[in-house]
Amino acid sequence: MESSHIHNMLRLHMMFCFFLRFLLIFCVISSHVLGDKAFTGTYGVNYGRIADNLPSPQSVVTLLKAAKIKNIRIYDANHEVLTAFKGSGIQIVVGLPNEFLKDISVGEDRAMNWIKENVQPFLPGTKIRGIAVGNEILGGTDLELWEVLLPAAKNVYSALDRLGLTDTVQVSSPHSEAVFANSFPPSSCTFREDVVPFMKPLLQFFSQIGSPFFINAYPFLAYKNDPQHIDINYALFKKNPGIYDAKTNLHYDNMFEAQVDAAYAALEKAGFEKTEVIVSETGWASRGDENEAGATEKNARTYNHNLRKRLLKKKGTPYRPKMAVRAYIFALFNENLKPGPTSERNFGLFKADGSISYDIGFTGLVPSSATASLLSFRGIGFSHAFMFTSCAAALLLVLGS
Repeated sequence: MESSHIHNMLRLHMMFCFFLRFLLIFCVISSHVLGDKAFTGTYGVNYGRIADNLPSPQSVVTLLKAAKIKNIRIYDANHEVLTAFKGSGIQIVVGLPNEFLKDISVGEDRAMNWIKENVQPFLPGTKIRGIAVGNEILGGTDLELWEVLLPAAKNVYSALDRLGLTDTVQVSSPHSEAVFANSFPPSSCTFREDVVPFMKPLLQFFSQIGSPFFINAYPFLAYKNDPQHIDINYALFKKNPGIYDAKTNLHYDNMFEAQVDAAYAALEKAGFEKTEVIVSETGWASRGDENEAGATEKNARTYNHNLRKRLLKKKGTPYRPKMAVRAYIFALFNENLKPGPTSERNFGLFKADGSISYDIGFTGLVPSSATASLLSFRGIGFSHAFMFTSCAAALLLVLGS
């Protein structure tokens, strides 16, 4: 009787040992799988930092992981940010700011130096997946920058090529709606005549290297500039009659998709019908000045909630139904030092303290007892913290037996 009891205890102990070994192996394997998983979704966020009151980059990583945001853009190549994102698995596009373009356009060696300082040292731990060369250059007011954009982009690509990084890091350049002569209805959209001599060679180059066309598309700005003629429900993805494009026989029930298809129409007319459109910025301000129509917290919540829901369906547009729309939301935080009207400082999904600006399904780094435990795991993220806790619990269970 006693020997049978001892036998059962030994068998139980062996089972626990086997379970513990399996769990520990699972923890190790899972951490690698989670770390190496490529971004395949459609939702990203712009992480702007023109502010003096934002959470640390390490806390931002925790915030993004909690929100399951796997893709971000920054507007420079800040080393503190790039270091904080090491091992996070979050894919990041860095920015080559406008003020560097003239220097980078002079020679490939300048681009090489910039990449060796700001990109290469952080790979592969930090998943730098793109370099945005300049921001909203064509259509802007600095004509000198128009001339140097293409040579700068070519030098950046050549330097990446020499370093064997072109399969990892994509070269692109985001544009504003100012590059278009008109965009309504979508099928009528064309590039501005003065922009075409600069845009076509740039598109030719990006077509050769397989880069998408990045457009900053803001229904908010369109509505703000013409609230008398634009239905707010059409801008916010709410129920509305929509618009009909007679040339394509397509119906649009929201402005966001119309803006994306307008970009496709302009590309097609320029001879680049196979180029993918990615929205590099879109968002809605939660506050504004008296003359900024539509800039309310309610509208910002409605736009961002409906946009997120729409992107997560991984659907195409009426004109490109098989090409899932991908977009980066502007922006992660309200940025208190941005110049311009009040709206510029109030595009954030989150406030400076890490709490949500309004509820679209994210939790945020809320100032409560949960914050301490949240931040204690900020370097490894929620999924790894959970697995670590599970492993520790199993070990205690076995030791207790």
